[in-house]
Amino acid sequence: MAGKVYLVGAGPGDARLITVKGLQCLEKGDVVVYDRLANPSLLRKMKPGAEKVYVGKLPDRHTMKQEEINQLLVDLALTGKTVVRLKGGDPTIFGRVGEEAELLRKHGIPYEIVPGITAAISVPAYAGIPVTHRDMASSLSIITGHESPEKLDKSINWEKVTNATGTLIFMMGVAKIGYISRQLITYGRSPDTPVALVRWGTRAEQETLTGTLENIERKVQQANFQPPAVIVVGDVVTQREHLKWAETLPLFGTRVLVTRARSQASELAAQIEDLGGEPYEFPVIDIRWPQDEKQTAYADAALCRLETYDWVFFTSVNGVEYFFRRLEKLGQDVRSLHRARIAAVGPATKEALRARGIAAEELPGQFQAEGMFEAYGADMHPGQRVLLPRGDLGRSWLPEALRKKGLDVTDAVMYETVPAAEDDDELLKLIEEDGIHVVTFTSSSTVKNLVAALKGMGLADPVQALSGAAIACIGPLTAQTARDLGFNVDMMAEESTINSLVQSLCDWRASNRD
Repeated sequence: MAGKVYLVGAGPGDARLITVKGLQCLEKGDVVVYDRLANPSLLRKMKPGAEKVYVGKLPDRHTMKQEEINQLLVDLALTGKTVVRLKGGDPTIFGRVGEEAELLRKHGIPYEIVPGITAAISVPAYAGIPVTHRDMASSLSIITGHESPEKLDKSINWEKVTNATGTLIFMMGVAKIGYISRQLITYGRSPDTPVALVRWGTRAEQETLTGTLENIERKVQQANFQPPAVIVVGDVVTQREHLKWAETLPLFGTRVLVTRARSQASELAAQIEDLGGEPYEFPVIDIRWPQDEKQTAYADAALCRLETYDWVFFTSVNGVEYFFRRLEKLGQDVRSLHRARIAAVGPATKEALRARGIAAEELPGQFQAEGMFEAYGADMHPGQRVLLPRGDLGRSWLPEALRKKGLDVTDAVMYETVPAAEDDDELLKLIEEDGIHVVTFTSSSTVKNLVAALKGMGLADPVQALSGAAIACIGPLTAQTARDLGFNVDMMAEESTINSLVQSLCDWRASNRD
């Protein structure tokens, strides 16, 4: 029985601009056939085990001819798979979706066309150019500009098109900008007509060049302005100076590699997006239950005697999360901690406890174990019992220091951190093209595991490969690990929190805006 094919528009580039239905299709596809203009981070939304096939086209070469793509969709569907054809922009606007759908129909394969946000309107919008304006243009035309002059003359009636609408949008016409401009002038447009070219609109590489029909070709040559770009012709271009907004965001033009565990990456990624940056999520660690039976038994025994502890120190949000998960599994009652003083390292850990009804004491200043010992050392006395619910990679300094002071320490492993990175060809392409502008590290394990993951994908020297990217670390311990492995640390959060890390990104970007 044949499967089904979804012909999905991925939007103009910003991964958030895919439609809800498009995302739903992506999440259920067995195979995703994608091209160059679809944001590679969307592939992270694929279901586990789904296959991805790149059929993108570059200006100087074709990875796969259109006829071959059409047949590929048929062949995949005939195996019974659910196929997602992920196309940049909207599939019906110069996306050749008609050819793909026609062959599917001939073979009796069910399909759906899922519209996307076309680059023709969204890319100008991200550059501050509305394609219509009450006082300037009440209509627009969308025209292909990718063909040779001979083909353009056959497909475009210049005499009618030139003045048919207030705004003209040419798709993929950078290489033909001179010819397009001359034709428009020849057929009646003023040489002073404003023109804008927006390259890689809505992406971290977004770049805008403005001019007039008379001088735009020269400006393109002088700037070595490369495709892909959307060309906007008309008075609406003058609105850019008043309405441009994306460029004003603190992290505009910055692609940030996020290496946190997938379960934790969303907070950091969301803040980066809100500030105009483009996060690229590549989780290199995973958090899970301890697999060692002895560790688990020891932790369970510790949680079954909560009423005996004088102190409980939570050093991470993960420690809180897995502590309460384990507590629930064991059927224990948190009220057993009634005699203990509960302290949290950092505001995020304190908030995680607050969400569970516990008003913990928060460690002031830099959020490290040393600070906790200094803050409460005077109140600690020999013979007191301390519970440390934390991860398997927790440093030995704190429990050792407490034991030296004479306290009875139970160091219970609530979770373990393991490598989680998967091979990612798109990330390798970005690194090769210097497309990663900042790498964020939120723990020493993210540093070590990123280096190991990139080596596993064939990069002989990951540190050198990332030398063009700035390195941002959440705290001094993470920064030291990065330095030990050869990275040059460019920024470090003042406090060991995600908010502080993001602020350091903004400060760095502001100082390097040029």
